Amino acid sequence: MSENETQIGWSRDDLAARAAQDVPDGSYVNLGIGIPMMIPARIPEGREVWFHTENGILGLGGVPEPDEVDLDVTNAGKEYAKVVVGASTFDSSLSFAIVRGGHLDIAVLGGMEATPSGDLANWTAPGRTPGVGGAMDLVSGAKQVWVVMDHSDRRGRSKLMRRCTLPLTGARCVTRVYTALGVFRPAGSHFECLELAPGVDAETVRELTDAEVTFVDVPAAESAS
Repeated sequence: MSENETQIGWSRDDLAARAAQDVPDGSYVNLGIGIPMMIPARIPEGREVWFHTENGILGLGGVPEPDEVDLDVTNAGKEYAKVVVGASTFDSSLSFAIVRGGHLDIAVLGGMEATPSGDLANWTAPGRTPGVGGAMDLVSGAKQVWVVMDHSDRRGRSKLMRRCTLPLTGARCVTRVYTALGVFRPAGSHFECLELAPGVDAETVRELTDAEVTFVDVPAAESAS
């Protein structure tokens, strides 16, 4: 996270909570590693959502307390996880049949770069060991792809790019982006800002974003948590 993001906008906890507000009741949702895995614990009370993780769980819960840890239950990021009542576990072939069969309403993924045309890069970067995982299947199989990520990388460079400089995970697949600064929608030649995080204004977003961003009657969020 860049220095700017430690001072303004949503924290990672707030960002997960903001994305959780938009997950529809009754939906089937895959979660990528990182911030997306924080979403189950922040779903509004009374809303039923079935979370899928590609290592073979449908009915993923939040992060377990120390006395709740089951050494045999982990998520796709190899972190200890909980399951909800009614959950099921299965092998990779069935897990990816769910993904490839179009049974997921949303895939919520982390990202390194996203563009106004909906391109996403999130599987490798220079100096990192490539890890394709299931990301390419997810961006092809899910009905919607949401990206939840920091607005800038550790060097302060924008992650909302005019075009991706890293190897693509998928082209024209992203439907929504949540960052520390706001909520954005790819609109072809630019991003449309749907909402600004608390304390963030349009000029700040323009200054910290590589891609063009438009603002039309954009509300400012009060709080995501």
